[in-house]
Amino acid sequence: MNLPSFLWLWKIAAWSMGLSLLAYLMLAITGVWMFRARTSQQFPFTPFLGGNREVRSLHYLMGISMVSLVLLLLAIGIVGTLGHFGSLGHSSHLASGLIVVALVLLSVFSATQISARRPWARPLHIGVNIILFVGFAWVSLTGWIVVQKYLP
Repeated sequence: MNLPSFLWLWKIAAWSMGLSLLAYLMLAITGVWMFRARTSQQFPFTPFLGGNREVRSLHYLMGISMVSLVLLLLAIGIVGTLGHFGSLGHSSHLASGLIVVALVLLSVFSATQISARRPWARPLHIGVNIILFVGFAWVSLTGWIVVQKYLP
């Protein structure tokens, strides 16, 4: 198999992880913004021209970006590990990564279910995203340990 340099894979993974964390932060900010707009009688200062619709669109765009980056990280992890070691499961990074992927996909599913007819969806979405914070911390820590194996 003609794989790219593992150092390039590591660089792509590092950028993808950093951008995933940035997207997560932006999702938290826009999520809190939407919550405050929904629950407050007077919501001051709308920095976007379209108001809350623009915040919601930004939230969706950041969500799609984060999901894409996490799936890219999954693919890089599988290709890089198989290419370098020949098999998977050399550290707890595999488990933490798969848990983060599952949490992200559960978050996406719950987000698509949010409506007045499904009152369970919003609390599930928020709860999963709070747990995802711990998942990102765990996968970052185990990822740093794995990166040490690739560095000379």
